[in-house]
Amino acid sequence: MTMSETVAFTRMDEGTYEDYQLLERLYKKLDHELVGNVLRLLNALKGDKLGYKIDRYDHSLQSATRALRDGADEELVVVTLLHDIGDTVAPHNHSDLAAAVLQPYISADNHWLVQHHGIFQGYYYFHHCGGDRFARERYRGHPMFERTAEFCEKWDQRSFDPNYDTLPFEAFEPMMRRVLARPP
Repeated sequence: MTMSETVAFTRMDEGTYEDYQLLERLYKKLDHELVGNVLRLLNALKGDKLGYKIDRYDHSLQSATRALRDGADEELVVVTLLHDIGDTVAPHNHSDLAAAVLQPYISADNHWLVQHHGIFQGYYYFHHCGGDRFARERYRGHPMFERTAEFCEKWDQRSFDPNYDTLPFEAFEPMMRRVLARPP
């Protein structure tokens, strides 16, 4: 960015139409970088197994493979692939981070699912860590309760198997690019 590509203001309330047109143009560049930025979050899950038999990257691929093989639609497969992208930067609220990143590109139902999957996944382990395994029950009656519980049961909680025939990332990349290319 050159000096001519810098706003004139030091306070936003002093910005002009021209300043904000410049910023709008420069921010559009971020839309083109979205897939790469999301891929960096996904790739950050590689390597450290954190005590599991596979790393979180392979967990993500395995979860998405199960969803695809179960006939989930493309958007849900992508949500499944990316559901844990917040793990490395927001370990205590990774679901919220993933939901925030994906929200402009996915349905309200899938947004709810990814945002709440962490508490639903807790059914399988919270009670072993001093928590309430039934914490998800506060959402019982929500239209997405059963679908989120099923997401965790069928794809998330069982995808830590080093012997599962997991598809490579390349099987999901075109789907991910299509979903993230949708206008917000």
